[in-house]
Amino acid sequence: MRILIVSDTHKKHDNLKRILERETDIDLMIHLGDSEGYEDYLAELAGCPMEIVLGNNDFFSDLDREKELQIGKYKALITHGHYYYVSMGVEDLKKEAVGRGMDVVMFGHTHRPLLDYSRGIVTLNPGSVSYPRQEGRRPSYAIMEIDGKGEAHYYIEYLQ
Repeated sequence: MRILIVSDTHKKHDNLKRILERETDIDLMIHLGDSEGYEDYLAELAGCPMEIVLGNNDFFSDLDREKELQIGKYKALITHGHYYYVSMGVEDLKKEAVGRGMDVVMFGHTHRPLLDYSRGIVTLNPGSVSYPRQEGRRPSYAIMEIDGKGEAHYYIEYLQ
């Protein structure tokens, strides 16, 4: 099983189109917020099931603030992250996820990719497809692969 994880598209869809051309055989797309009203278009573009949550720029939206997903044997919390003040650090978000018994927590908002294995939980931010803020400012996304033994592998990928 292959899961594409993106965030912060902010109405700029050309990079997401490039990602979807590059990443084939996607079984699920997770969008971690700031789709800015384009969730139906993004789901159509993905061509597979999509889970999406509310971002701080998703005004007048009825999207969920966060969701708990079962992905294979893994329990995942997905959120945009702004309600957990992730711009100041991810400890509050990790604490919440650990308290809920999650295996992985995914968030966006900072526009900076992060893949951290600590406190018994995977913390993942795919960065931003549209407005990257990390050094080098390359648009980024993440892949979660579940192998034949049911084990998850995570990758941060970059566009040129």
